[in-house]
Amino acid sequence: MKERVTLTREEQKRLVLAMELDARRVKAREAAVVLGLSIRQVRRLLAAYRKEGAAGLAHGNRGSSSPYRIPLDTRERILDLARGPFQDYNDTHFTEKLNQQYGIPVSRSSVRRLRRSIGQGSPRKRRPPRHRSRRERFPLRGMLLQIDGSHHDWLEGRGPSLVLIAAIDDATNEVPHALFRDQEDAAGYFELIHAISQSHGLPQAVYADRHTIFQSPAKPTIDQQLSGELPRSQFGRLMDALAIESIPAHSPQAKGRIERLFGTLQDRLVKELREAQASTLEQANRVLWSYLPSFNALFTLPPPQPGSAYRPWPADLQPDQVFSFKHHRIVANDNTISFDGKRLRIPPGPNRISYARARVDILQYLDGRLAISYKGDTLIIYQPASPDPVRVGKFTPAPLPEVAPPQIKPEHPPSKPKPRKPHKPALDHPWRRYPVSQEAR
Repeated sequence: MKERVTLTREEQKRLVLAMELDARRVKAREAAVVLGLSIRQVRRLLAAYRKEGAAGLAHGNRGSSSPYRIPLDTRERILDLARGPFQDYNDTHFTEKLNQQYGIPVSRSSVRRLRRSIGQGSPRKRRPPRHRSRRERFPLRGMLLQIDGSHHDWLEGRGPSLVLIAAIDDATNEVPHALFRDQEDAAGYFELIHAISQSHGLPQAVYADRHTIFQSPAKPTIDQQLSGELPRSQFGRLMDALAIESIPAHSPQAKGRIERLFGTLQDRLVKELREAQASTLEQANRVLWSYLPSFNALFTLPPPQPGSAYRPWPADLQPDQVFSFKHHRIVANDNTISFDGKRLRIPPGPNRISYARARVDILQYLDGRLAISYKGDTLIIYQPASPDPVRVGKFTPAPLPEVAPPQIKPEHPPSKPKPRKPHKPALDHPWRRYPVSQEAR
């Protein structure tokens, strides 16, 4: 019984020409032109046909497994991991975990093919692409940082709801710093810029949305209208002090780099937090800060031009003074001011005994301390009762001890009203119009 041979369409075409060549009805030169081969290769095909028949024209590796084929036990191991703890990982992230954590050297296309074979699609649904004109990156690192906050279930129900505040370099995609906060507030962005300024330097500009943290919603006063100035938020005042340009974005697409960063971190960082079993704010920050170096090593791009636009920290600026919230108060007649529902006393100073009716500044530091200053001179510093620099609120510091409660005078018992004398009409008053009769007298 002859063995059945299955040929492809191209091999069937070669079989027909080999039969014609063997019958001498076609010349080798003509067959080479039709098949797109050399005359030498055509003669080799004819020799294989005369020796083995149609089977000689089939590919020699047909029926044998490829030497690059993934072993069966490795395939089953990958599929078990894909069905188990890595079912919500994307293909690229899953491939990285297989190479780094399990020592399985496979390509992303192989992982994708295996996962699709069991009906496991990508966990992230992507919309069809739209035609957009991409903005060119800034040439130097440090020229522009995009900053924003991401509200997401980062701990997957294991702990409190957190907000990730991060910055990304427009030129390199590097994340110079990021941190978790209980809420998106100005204190979190103060800590973000403070960490970047001490580790990398001062950037030239920052790009943010039109949140009230970055732009004050207050209406300009008459003096500001005359001078052409706009009301500044606490963050805007910080940018002015550091000579950093604050550029507002008009749409989420305008700050697409930070939005895509949050999309990647919501996919990858969530898994890192899950593997570390992070359930508190402090644990989440430790995992984040240990993960950022490897994340930057994977996603950072070389800048279009070498060099850096970061500026060094000015020697005449004190970080504690710059990164603080500033509030204005007018001192009451008893040398106290009101702040956060408390009365704070101002002691006599070397230049003035009383500061009544004076305009003073309150500096609220990130560690919860309060300092009262007058014309640049610090009058007194109040320490918080329970300092917690991570949880400083938007405008309210840590609880402060009450100082100089307002003195209330004791209430006096109400005095008894004096009895009023009865009114005696002047019967014979000269202004009376009509005379009084004798009976009325």
